[in-house]
Amino acid sequence: MAQVDFREIERKWQEMWEKEGIFHAEPSDKPKFFITIPYPYLNGNLHAGHTRTFTIGDAFARFMRMKGYNVLFPMGFHVTGTPIIGLAELIQKRDPKTFEVYTKFHDVPEDVLKKLDTPEKIVEYFSKEALKAMKDIGYSIDWRRVFTTTDETYQKFIEWQFYRLKELGLVVKGSHPVRYCPNDQNPVEDHDLLHGENATVVDFTVIKFRLDDGTILPCATLRPETVFGVTNIWLKPTEYVIARVDDEQWLVSEEAFEKLKYTEKKVEFVRKINAEELFGKYATNPVTKDKIPILPAEFVDTDNATGVVMSVPAHAPYDYIAIEDLKKSDLAEKYGLKDVLENIKPIVLIRIEDQEFSEGVPAEKVIRELGIKDQSDPELERATKILYKKEFHKGVLMDITGEYSGTKISQIKDRLQRDLIEKGIGDVFYEFSEKPVVCRCGTKCVVKVVKDQWFLSYSNPEWKAKVLRHLENMRIVPEYYKEEFRNKIEWLKDKACARRKGLGTRIPWDKEWLIESLSDSTIYMAYYILAKFINSGLLKAENMTKELLDYVLLGEGSLELASESSGLDKEIVEVIRRDFVYWYPVDLRSSGKDLVANHLLFFLFHHIAIFPEELWPRAIAVNGYVSLEGKKMSKSKGPLLTMKRAVADYSADVTRMYILYTSEYDSDADWRRKEVESLRSHLRRFYELVKENIKDGVESVESMLDRWLMSRFQRIVRETNLAMEALQTRRAVNSAFFEMMADVRWYLRRGGKNLSVIIDDWLKLLAPFIPHLCEELWHLRHDTFISTESYPEFDESKIDREAELSEEYIKTLINDIKEILKFVKAERVYLATADEWKYEALKVISGEKEVRSAIKKLMSDEKYRKLGKEVQNFVKNVIKEKITDFIDEEKLIKENLEFISREVGVEVEFNPEMVPESKRKSAIPMKPAIFAQ
Repeated sequence: MAQVDFREIERKWQEMWEKEGIFHAEPSDKPKFFITIPYPYLNGNLHAGHTRTFTIGDAFARFMRMKGYNVLFPMGFHVTGTPIIGLAELIQKRDPKTFEVYTKFHDVPEDVLKKLDTPEKIVEYFSKEALKAMKDIGYSIDWRRVFTTTDETYQKFIEWQFYRLKELGLVVKGSHPVRYCPNDQNPVEDHDLLHGENATVVDFTVIKFRLDDGTILPCATLRPETVFGVTNIWLKPTEYVIARVDDEQWLVSEEAFEKLKYTEKKVEFVRKINAEELFGKYATNPVTKDKIPILPAEFVDTDNATGVVMSVPAHAPYDYIAIEDLKKSDLAEKYGLKDVLENIKPIVLIRIEDQEFSEGVPAEKVIRELGIKDQSDPELERATKILYKKEFHKGVLMDITGEYSGTKISQIKDRLQRDLIEKGIGDVFYEFSEKPVVCRCGTKCVVKVVKDQWFLSYSNPEWKAKVLRHLENMRIVPEYYKEEFRNKIEWLKDKACARRKGLGTRIPWDKEWLIESLSDSTIYMAYYILAKFINSGLLKAENMTKELLDYVLLGEGSLELASESSGLDKEIVEVIRRDFVYWYPVDLRSSGKDLVANHLLFFLFHHIAIFPEELWPRAIAVNGYVSLEGKKMSKSKGPLLTMKRAVADYSADVTRMYILYTSEYDSDADWRRKEVESLRSHLRRFYELVKENIKDGVESVESMLDRWLMSRFQRIVRETNLAMEALQTRRAVNSAFFEMMADVRWYLRRGGKNLSVIIDDWLKLLAPFIPHLCEELWHLRHDTFISTESYPEFDESKIDREAELSEEYIKTLINDIKEILKFVKAERVYLATADEWKYEALKVISGEKEVRSAIKKLMSDEKYRKLGKEVQNFVKNVIKEKITDFIDEEKLIKENLEFISREVGVEVEFNPEMVPESKRKSAIPMKPAIFAQ
């Protein structure tokens, strides 16, 4: 038999769906559901990461459509920013690495790649490729709404958005630290980076310790409150720089000196100095006035902040263990530090409201509990996290901190940093939260304090408060991400929203600046409503005035003013407005977890700033990453699996189901070729099985076996619905496909001949996951599209407990016999059911969960008291096996002896007389005695 060609089937139904426009969404009297997923950035072909996010979105869109909702599922393409310009430049230079990555991993033919030497050609090529890839995998997208972020109409929409933000005072000009590429001389955002996409700018508090000659040792810390417990300063045994910083002389690492050049400070090189010259000397703590020694430490990272570290051994496990290690090392003698080290005692300054850490030195306590011996112990990192977390959430400053005594650690940083700066003994040093941070041009990025730059003032307390309040009313999937969103919102700082170079929309009131790519992709979901009218020619760039957009998107102004300013007929304006009112807000934003720290935050902030409360987003779903054969995928370095290649090699439905099944929503997925091929085999068997068993007419459900099939299917329907409502696609696919296939195989093995009774609903159940195969099989006896049919609903009246008990009994009996036959070589097996009194006794104790109370209930009856210990054994066994119900076992066994014998491979008889009495006595309801001979 020739194997079915999945790709041929898929192309057939994709053409039919497009021809009939079944995914074109128009306002109706149905309840609406507006789902969006992130539009892809077009500096390469769509890959498995896109496939995961987009397929989850599509499966849910299809599910909600079949649940009776009017679903709008649109798509656009993101091309603004610098990455596409950078790619064009690399192609122009015939960069070998770029050619290797794009031909090998992005599946771009070399002759085609050579021609993509301008941003415009790149956008044109990859937008066509992306559109084709998404159509080839069968996404139920309303393609009438597609757009690209360099479209003139989109730029008008972005200009309107930024005018609104400026009117609200949320776009401001000032000096702020930004991630910066020295080569491009531009601030950089996540899309511009080769490495370090998740790196944020962190402000270290600098505390100015002083040497006797006035030189400042600028200790950089994220915990300025610990200045009260400093016992020493750490320097790496290497060269440092003495520099003139404004009107002070600082000692910093060579890397820090370079970074200081990008701040607002005046920085001049004075000389280099070897840190060894300072070991054993003392510096003054500017807060406590204590004299503290300078000590060597190889662990100091000179590329982190200033490279000068203050040591707080009472509250920093690394510091505590480093001092203990230094005491034992040759360095102590080399630099004459033995007496100095003996005099260092940890200074406790934080009281933790926790019995576990209420006494003693906290760092010492956690080190001993984890059994940490030295600095090389990997548990040291965990010790640090444990202690820092407890201190942040439960810590309070002690009397040693003077005016700050009683202040919670979670509330001290900003206050203390401000006080230190005001007193002239503190400063701020900006650094990345993780490294390396590398621009796509290959240049190592720095934190630069940019003057006269446009910023979005995300630190605005009123704006944040609104976002946090709305977050509490939103649905976040998985639920635990709500806490992460809360933390990200609270810590979000002002962000540069403009740059000099790139593709995109210019700031309308300051044309020298372009709006950067993460700032122009925040409320574009609203643009999808307009895009239908733009693509049909009814709405053009010249029509998109402020008055029109105010009226259509916000309901502000008047119809007359909107019509007059835009030059559009009132009827057209009203239609656009009605469409927007019908579709907005976004009901679900489904996205990858890499966007939680940026895009999804900005999505919330901008909607809440611009739109009225009833139009704020209702739900966000977050999914994980996809790796390839256990390796992390990379668009810029490889390995990479494109959506196009996955579909070409394995088909759309195999790709879809694998990506939906391979992991649950909140965990990462791993694409493994052998598993994909195995799934393809499963789907082929499914296809042939349905074709063989589908019938034009549906027979009535009469036999116990048919009743079992219907009952089991209803349980599958309920489980699949619950899973999909929770966006748990692995659970849904497992239930609807794998569990149901197991039940179907059992049904057919048992001689079932009426599979057709569930086939229609089974196909509907699977349609969101494998829509093409389901459409093909559905049309074997229907003329409608399965994609627009109703999703199966759970029908409790079809649950048949007796039928399920009967089949479960047969399965368990067969497994029990097989288990015995593993150890006993036999030609025949004899069965005996439990004594009659046990069935009567089971009725009496039904519902009891405790052995003692069940025995007591039975022993109150004389007929059971006579049986003595036998009753006790019986009760223990039925409660252990959780047996609460029973059927006519003898009848069931006799009716199925032939099937049971065939399954176990030996003759099976119901013959109690052949079963030894000792074994017969062990039988209980639903657990017959088995004797193999």
